[in-house]
Amino acid sequence: MSDSLPLLDFSTISFGTYLTVILGLGIIAQWLAWRGKVPSILLLLVFGFGAKVLFGISSDNHLDAAQTENLLLPIIGLSVAMILFEGGLTLKLSDLRESGTPVLRLCSVGVLVSFVLISAIGIFFFHWNWRVATILGSILVVTGPTVIGPLLHHVKPAKKVAAILRWEGIVVDPIGAILAVLAFQTAISGDWQSTKTTLFHTIATTLVVGGLSAFLITKIIEYLFKHHLIPDFLHTVFIISAVAVAYTVSNHFTPESGLLTVTVMGITLANQKSVSVKRILEFKENLRLLIISILFLVLSGNIATDDLARAARDGVLLLLLLILVVRPASIFIANLFSRQTTRKERVFLAAMAPRGVVAAAVTSIFALEMQHAAHRPGMDEIITPEIAAQMQNAVPVMFIIIIGTVAFYGLLASPLANRLGLATKNPTGVLFAGSGHWTRAIAKALYDDGHEVLLLDTNFANVSAAKMEGLPAKHANILSDYVEEEIDFSRIGQLVAATPNDEVNSLAAREYNHLFGSANIWQVAPTDDDAHHTKSVSSRMRGRILFPDRPKYRRLETLLQEGYKVKKTTISDQFTYADFVANNEGAIVLFTHSKDKGLQPASGELKTVAAGSAIYSFVKVGEAPSRDKSSDQA
Repeated sequence: MSDSLPLLDFSTISFGTYLTVILGLGIIAQWLAWRGKVPSILLLLVFGFGAKVLFGISSDNHLDAAQTENLLLPIIGLSVAMILFEGGLTLKLSDLRESGTPVLRLCSVGVLVSFVLISAIGIFFFHWNWRVATILGSILVVTGPTVIGPLLHHVKPAKKVAAILRWEGIVVDPIGAILAVLAFQTAISGDWQSTKTTLFHTIATTLVVGGLSAFLITKIIEYLFKHHLIPDFLHTVFIISAVAVAYTVSNHFTPESGLLTVTVMGITLANQKSVSVKRILEFKENLRLLIISILFLVLSGNIATDDLARAARDGVLLLLLLILVVRPASIFIANLFSRQTTRKERVFLAAMAPRGVVAAAVTSIFALEMQHAAHRPGMDEIITPEIAAQMQNAVPVMFIIIIGTVAFYGLLASPLANRLGLATKNPTGVLFAGSGHWTRAIAKALYDDGHEVLLLDTNFANVSAAKMEGLPAKHANILSDYVEEEIDFSRIGQLVAATPNDEVNSLAAREYNHLFGSANIWQVAPTDDDAHHTKSVSSRMRGRILFPDRPKYRRLETLLQEGYKVKKTTISDQFTYADFVANNEGAIVLFTHSKDKGLQPASGELKTVAAGSAIYSFVKVGEAPSRDKSSDQA
C-alpha cells in the first residue's frame, strides 16, 4: 500500500524519537483544542494524518505486520480497557433515577435497531457479503468513551442528557465487542445447528466470566483497601495492574469479554461506599487523556492515504447513512411511547453518535482474524478471498466513519445543544458555597441581572432567606456526595467558597478543582491570610482569593451594616475604570462582566476594566439597612 512522498521525510527517526514526537503532538493538540474551544479528537486525527502525510511519521516505519498484530493491537486493546474502566468509575447509579429507562432502551432496542439497519445497508446497498455486513453492523453500534467523554467535556450538556450519553457510550462498548465476536463466530461456521450452540455458549461464558471476574476482583480490591493492606502510594498502580489482569484473564477464557469485566469493575467500584476512589479517578482521568491522545495519533497515522482514497466513496456514503438514517431511527424507535425524554433531548441524542478507537481497533482485529480463517484448511468455501478482502477494505472505511462522525458531531453538538437549551456556551454561572447575608446580596444582584447562580448552605435559616429573596438555593453541604452527584452543573462554571469556615472553603476549593479548573475556583481570604507561612494554610491548598485588597469574611459581613450595597456600573470610554475608582472611595469590586470573558470574580490582579464591561461592587450609598435575622453560619 503505497503513499505519496512526504513533504519532509522524518521516517528514519528512531522508535524512541517517534514515541516522543507522538507524546508531544498529543499534548499540543489537546492544548490547541482547549484554546480554540474545539473537540480535541478532531485535532488529534488531523495531527495523526498530518504527521504521516507531511513528515512520514508513522508506526509503520518501526513495526512490521506481524509486530503490529502481536504487539500494537494488544496494547490498543489494553488501552481501551483502561479507558472503559475509567469511564465506569464515573458512572453513578444515582444518575439512573432520571435517565435509567432511556439508557436501558438505547442499550437494548437502540443497539438492535442499529445492528439490523447497518447490516441491511451493507448487504443491500453496498453488496457486502452477509458475514462482513453483520460484523461491521456489530462494531458500528458502539459509541465509545474515547470520543463521547471529550465531546461531553467540550459541550457540557444538561446533567440528564450527559448521563444518558455517558452510560450509553460506556455500556454499549462491551456489548458491541461481544456482538462482533458472535457475528464472527457465525461467519466462520458452516453449520447453523452447531453455530446456535456456540453462540449460546459464548453469551453464557461471557456473562459468567465477565461478571464473576469483575465481582471477585472488585471485592478483593475493596477488602485490601478497606483494611489498609495496600499502602496509599500503591493504590493507583495496584488498580491499573488489577484492571490489566482482569482484562487479560477474561479474554483468555472468552474473547472480548475483558471489556465487559473492566466496565463492570469500574461501575462497581464507583458505587461502593467502603473505600474512596477519588484519588484513583483523578489519576485515571490524566491517564485516559494521555492514552486517547496516543491512540488516535498512532491509529490515524497507520492508515495509508491510498487506502483511504479507494474507500472514500463507500466510506462517505455509509457515513451519511449512519448520521441521517441509522442514529435518528434507533433513537426514535428506542424512545417510542416513552415519556422519559423530551423532544429536544431526543433530537440531541440523535445528533451524538461518534465512533472512536474501539471501532477502529476491533475492525482491525477481525480483519486479521478473517484473513487467518481464510487460510485454514477446509475454510476456502466459507471464507473466500473476496470476503477476506472485503473485511480488510473495511478498515479504511471505518477510519473515514470515525473521522466523519467525530468532525460532524464534534462541530454540531455544541451549537445544537445551545440552540435546544440543553447547554450553555462557556458557562460562567456561579456556585456559592455559603448563603450568608453579604453572599445573598451579591448573588441577588447577579441573578436579577440574568446570571446563573446557585447557593448552598448547611444553615437552614440562610437557605430559607435566600429562597425568600427568590434565589436558587439548596440545603446541602458543599463537601457532600449529594452535591457532586445530584446537582446539574451544566450552566455553572465557577465556585465561590464563601462560608465563615476557612477550612471548609479550602477543602471545597480542592474538591471542585477537577470540575471547574483551578482558574475558576475562588474563596474568601482566610483569617490567617496575613500570618507567617508557618502558621497559615499553604496557598497550594486554596482557591484564588476573592476581591481586590483581599477582604476577610468578617469585613464583608459588616459591609451591609455600614450602608454598603451591591451596585452595577457600566464602564465606557467616557467613564473609565479609573473614574470609577476615583468616584467611589472604599468600594470593593466584586465581579466583572464582559462579552468575551463573561462573568468573573474580581481579584487583586484587577488593574483595569475594558470599555463596554460591567462592574458589580459594594459601594457605600447611605445609612445602614436593618439586618435580617438569618444567621451567617454555614
